[in-house]
Amino acid sequence: MDVTHAMLNSLLDRIPRPSGVLYLSQNIDAHALVENLASLHGEPRALVLDGVMAPGVSEVHGTNLLDLLEGRAETLMTWAHAGQWLGAGTALDAQGDIVPVLAVTPRRIRVLPAGIAGQDEDWVERLIGITGWTLPPRRPDLDWTQVEARMGTRLPRDYKRMVETFGEGAFDAYLRLNQEPWTHGKEDGLLVWAGTEHENLYCWQIDDGDPDHWPVAVQTFDGENVPFGCSTAEFVCRILLERDHPFTMAHYFDTHWFMTSRTNA
Repeated sequence: MDVTHAMLNSLLDRIPRPSGVLYLSQNIDAHALVENLASLHGEPRALVLDGVMAPGVSEVHGTNLLDLLEGRAETLMTWAHAGQWLGAGTALDAQGDIVPVLAVTPRRIRVLPAGIAGQDEDWVERLIGITGWTLPPRRPDLDWTQVEARMGTRLPRDYKRMVETFGEGAFDAYLRLNQEPWTHGKEDGLLVWAGTEHENLYCWQIDDGDPDHWPVAVQTFDGENVPFGCSTAEFVCRILLERDHPFTMAHYFDTHWFMTSRTNA
């Protein structure tokens, strides 16, 4: 049986919360289940393949899901979404048959210090910790020399590391990371590195100096230009964590993630 989005939502609603497992009929297509979830939540990580835990998996990859399945998982793909780990695949049911399965459990990330660190902080590494990022780098071989030659300028190193690490997608499924800066504001001294569905544009205020020192500026949907004296990755860390930031995302989620698009698979 194929799986529609309506059916998928109905199945997800049936999973006991906060942690639980739902064993499904063999008539349901497990592959379609995974593909539908991937279309909603981005590229998954393989937790179990052919009954064996995938290489490099640790507790930060949602292994609590395996405890729920009591070692009976045959194939399990996982997604970090908001405050939960979501798993889908196949597992042995109580009768020993391999059936499609859905599972969910709360997601916890590494506890970060209450204060934001100083100038020497590696903000990309901090961003990886904040989002609980577990996938391998999505675009490690991107040729920045070509990109920068095409744009006629060098780009900030932390931005390039963010693109290499996360690839296409959006922080908290909201702040979409541009894979190459938009140049339509260049005549105003702006390059756009991210945007939101609310039509705010996240930019750098560029000059002829070191790109690593370009400050972030937000151009709001009504044309206001709001400057911030920080780098790209630092800015994202701050809006994820600081509830009093003017562009905060901390009001919406206590646990943050990066929803990666499937185009980088």
